[in-house]
Amino acid sequence: MREQSIPVSNIYADRQSGRDFDRPQYKRLLRKLKKDDLLCIKSIDRLGRNYAEILEQWRILTKEKGVDIVVTDMPLLDTRRGKDLMGTFLADIVLQVLSFVAENERANIRQRQAEGIAAAKARGVRFGRPPRPLPENFHSVYRRWKGGEITGAAAAKECGMPLATFRYRAEIYEKHEKGKML
Repeated sequence: MREQSIPVSNIYADRQSGRDFDRPQYKRLLRKLKKDDLLCIKSIDRLGRNYAEILEQWRILTKEKGVDIVVTDMPLLDTRRGKDLMGTFLADIVLQVLSFVAENERANIRQRQAEGIAAAKARGVRFGRPPRPLPENFHSVYRRWKGGEITGAAAAKECGMPLATFRYRAEIYEKHEKGKML
């Protein structure tokens, strides 16, 4: 965008995925755009990766807001040119094809990611941060809680953890203890 002499103050870049349009910088851009403004987009997949939503946002930008759009890596997607019926028709076809490709690429990325995660898990790779060790008093607090002497909230407080964490760790502890007995 800088190579096209667009001022830095007019460049909007979100750091999150383009899977939807609920992005802070995109929303900011939408608020700022007005009739006859020119929106430059590097590539259609930078706008979004959901076929239906890309088409809807394109309609909002071009029809409702009256904004011209240029997709720099696809010269056919330049709403300034060919405002006649044929130009609009060609731009719409190209937009639909590229929107489909963008969504399809997102689906492929997600599938490859899922396959990679499954392969890593099969190799024994653990995800997330390692669990904290149980507090030293956990066993005695757990037994008092299990025996009905104290509530779950009181047990969690004594162990210095949230109630949901206490219950989760208690469930794991029970399974571990049962495994020892078998």
